[in-house]
Amino acid sequence: MIKLKRVYDDPSSADGERLLVDRLWPRGLKKEAADLDDWLKDLAPSDELRKWFAHDPERWEEFQQRYSDELEDPDNKSQIEALLTKARQGTVTLVFAAKDEEKNNAVVLKQYLEKQLGSSG
Repeated sequence: MIKLKRVYDDPSSADGERLLVDRLWPRGLKKEAADLDDWLKDLAPSDELRKWFAHDPERWEEFQQRYSDELEDPDNKSQIEALLTKARQGTVTLVFAAKDEEKNNAVVLKQYLEKQLGSSG
């Protein structure tokens, strides 16, 4: 199971494995308070894409496509496979800092992973 949660929301035992999926560390947050199992900054959108998107709702559709294309990069294959394995074994929560809970990279990553899980049987 894959869940989403803002990094500023209180951690919960129901979160399972908590994985930060942003390239930049969240502002004003101490590492201990985040209660993370891992920080997957290499799976976050590239700096170029992140800056281009700038959380502009008008760019959301294109951002989703561009980020999905980045996730297809062979350099990401081992991390994607590891994430899929974790999701098959238990709950994984993709943690993000964005204020917009519906239009952010974690949403795209979750959809991407769920598509992979669905196609793998």
